[in-house]
Amino acid sequence: MTTADWAEVDRYLVETLVGHGDSATLEANAAAGLPAIDVSPPQGKFLYLIAKSARARRVLEIGTLGGYSTAWLARAVGKSGQVVTLEFEPKHAQVARENLDRAGVGERVEIRVGAALDSLPVLAEEQPEPFDLVFIDADKVNNANYVTWALRLTRPGSVIIVDNVVRKGGIADPDSPDAAVRASREVIELIGAEPRLDGTVLQTVGGKGWDGFAYAVVVGDDD
Repeated sequence: MTTADWAEVDRYLVETLVGHGDSATLEANAAAGLPAIDVSPPQGKFLYLIAKSARARRVLEIGTLGGYSTAWLARAVGKSGQVVTLEFEPKHAQVARENLDRAGVGERVEIRVGAALDSLPVLAEEQPEPFDLVFIDADKVNNANYVTWALRLTRPGSVIIVDNVVRKGGIADPDSPDAAVRASREVIELIGAEPRLDGTVLQTVGGKGWDGFAYAVVVGDDD
């Protein structure tokens, strides 16, 4: 099997299950010169279903890019919900705002621009209601830091997802020189060692190739 085969399966899944690939957002991102590193349409639908299953009303996203995954999450939280998304690049945030408004979910989304490790302490100081779901898809080297902050901003039962942790199988190599691989191993080991988290990693294939995501649930004293 090749990436082309996996992409063909993705196309079939979009036609039969996803319903739409939000192509307008992807086209706008490409026209603006944003990197093509969005989640795939089936993965976007999967995020939506996870948020719906968790009955999430408050979602924190770290890494907005052009707002493709943000839109899926905003649809999931419904009209009374909110997504707070953190984006380092002002240009990306501007494109995302336009995409989200065009998709009809802009009023549900707050975009905060700047380095996430600067924005997260400010967010914590505001003492917001706990987030029901945190989706982390930003610079990989800080994933462990992002999970640590996510723990401060969630509650027992909340879900934390970290994207792109398998790195085409690179995480199996403890001596990898790749900083992203080392960061993936660090965040996976953090989840495994942290008593407040219970998690796993699922490998994925598709139009984006071979990768996977970490899925963790915040546990309480009674778990």
